[in-house]
Parts: sequence; C-alpha cells; structure tokens
Amino acid sequence: MEFLTTKNEPLKTNKMNVPTMADMMAQGKQPEVLFWVGAAGSFDDRAKKITRAFVKILHQANVDFAVLGTEESSTGDAAKRAGNEFLFQMQAMMNIEVLNGYEVKTIVTCDPHSFNTLKNEYPSLGGKYEVFHHTQYIKKLIADGRLSINDSVLKNKKVTFHDPCYLGRANDEYESPRDLIKRLGVNLTEMKRNKSTALCCGAGGAQMFKEPEKGDKDINVLRTEDALATKPEIIATGCPYCNTMMTDGVKFKEKEAEVQVLDIAELIAQANEL
Repeated sequence: MEFLTTKNEPLKTNKMNVPTMADMMAQGKQPEVLFWVGAAGSFDDRAKKITRAFVKILHQANVDFAVLGTEESSTGDAAKRAGNEFLFQMQAMMNIEVLNGYEVKTIVTCDPHSFNTLKNEYPSLGGKYEVFHHTQYIKKLIADGRLSINDSVLKNKKVTFHDPCYLGRANDEYESPRDLIKRLGVNLTEMKRNKSTALCCGAGGAQMFKEPEKGDKDINVLRTEDALATKPEIIATGCPYCNTMMTDGVKFKEKEAEVQVLDIAELIAQANEL
C-alpha cells in the first residue's frame, strides 16, 4: 500500500492525506466511512491509479474517511470461490475482529468482489456493516449535494460500460455506474450483452491467474470484441480485475492507441480535473 500508509502515520503523496483507523482512534475520532482498498487497489500498479482517483474524489467531497492500512487483509473471497471454506472463515473472522474493534459502521470499496463478500457473507459471521460499491457511494455524494461532476471535459466521448459480475448479477446494481457515466456528458453505447446478460471478463473465473483451458478463444478477448463492436474511445469498468482483463483484450486486438480502459472513478477524477 505504498501510497496509503505506514503503520500509524498517514503518508502525504501528491497532496493526498490518507489516515488509518489507528490514527483516527488515537485522536479519539470516528470517520464517517472506512475505505476498503482491497488486494488489487493496494498492490497492483494499474489498480493503484483507481485507488488514487477515488481518494481524490473523497477529498473533493470533504469525506471524513480512513483506511485500515497494514491491518487490512484479504476478505477471503478468493479462498471461498476456490472452495476453501475453512480458510475463508479464518480470514473473514480476522477482519471482522478488526472492523468491530474499530466500531466500523460503513464501508466503501472499489472492488466488487470485496463489496459482495463484505455485504453478503460477513453478516452471518458477525460482521454487519453498510457496504457501498464506490459508484453507489459517489452517486450518494452527488445526491447529498457534496459532489458535482463537470460534464464538459469528456463531452461527446464515445463510451461503453462493462458490468462487473459481482456488482451486476450478484448484487443487482446496474444503474449507479450508468448514472455516473451519463453525468460525464459522454455518449454511452451499450454492448449487445449488457446488464443481466453481460458476459464475464474472465477474472471472476480465475482466468486472470492462469492459462485458459483449451477452447476457441480467451473469454476476455471475446468480451473485448463485444466492447469494440460499439466503436468506443473508452471502455469504462467498475472493477480493478475487469480493468486488467479488458486492457489485456484491447492489447491483444492491438487497439491500445485508440481505446482506453478506465474505471469510473478515474473518469470522474479526469472530468473534475483532480
């Protein structure tokens, strides 16, 4: 988490002050929301840019937030999907102990996998929190009058949106990301397969971490073809793993000079010139 924190001190990088829950507690403060950074947002160089963009948005909206820093560990999502329930429960219980120790009530994350696990699988283990995907939280900030989006910077750009499986099908959230994209003043064109019929990018099926099984085509290439058929300048995503898979697909198609793959948080940070 190079830009986020040392053990107990917020790091100031590019004028970004990101306190930890430990800092907050030491000062006798309780932030309004905990930002769950997730594995990708902490360690993957590409996903760190999404983390930074979202932090800039939180600062612009004057949100009093904190991160766990080195106290954050895997939600256990990967272990559970791989069938290791024992490891999942161990990892989940460790996190729940930390979260409940800090009396965390509200969590926001840029990772739909973490969002799904924290929201749907932690309550039965004693971790009951209000959990937001970052697109839902940004939409709430706009509704509360704390943030506005400049619709002139990206005006008329051609954009298509790829639905992350764990945001869309798993949690029935299709409108928050689209609502934000429309506020950017861009031209949004839906892929043929979208919302509940959207094709997985492959990361949720662990294709990101291994060579694919024998077949006609890599799934991320197939999904990228869906996106490129809309003739976009930007493929918008709401998940760091989808971002990786779609970026790889664009590179495979040798379209990286013409098509960008950007998270919605990055688009908003770009629009607001943060």
